[in-house]
Amino acid sequence: MAGIVGEVSPREAWAMLEKEPAARLIDVRSDAEWRYAGVPDLSALGKRAVLITLQQYPTGERNPRFADELKALGAAPSDPLLFICRSGQRSRAAAALAAELGFTRTYNVATGFEGPRDAEGHRATISGWKHDGLPWLQE
Repeated sequence: MAGIVGEVSPREAWAMLEKEPAARLIDVRSDAEWRYAGVPDLSALGKRAVLITLQQYPTGERNPRFADELKALGAAPSDPLLFICRSGQRSRAAAALAAELGFTRTYNVATGFEGPRDAEGHRATISGWKHDGLPWLQE
């Protein structure tokens, strides 16, 4: 039976990553986004974000290796898997795919890494990992 996708805030995701040794943060954005906007920095927790793109850039086509790359992590079906993207849409789809693969504790980081755009078109000013002051790195 597929698991149900939960919704967590970036701070709740950080707390889960801190509390549960088997918890993993899977960033499903594109390589270009990782380079341009940065990636979550989990080094204070002795962890690293797992980078597995869900949709290929610039075509937007689904990564045909996504399921295989996810399974290759070696996570147990009951390990908490937290998915993050820019604003929470792609990560919700990725968490649902993981649930279909039999992972029972899948979570979407609802506001993503940068959150929605503000009135001026800027991100990371309303909500998201960066807005919440959580650690991140940029190349």
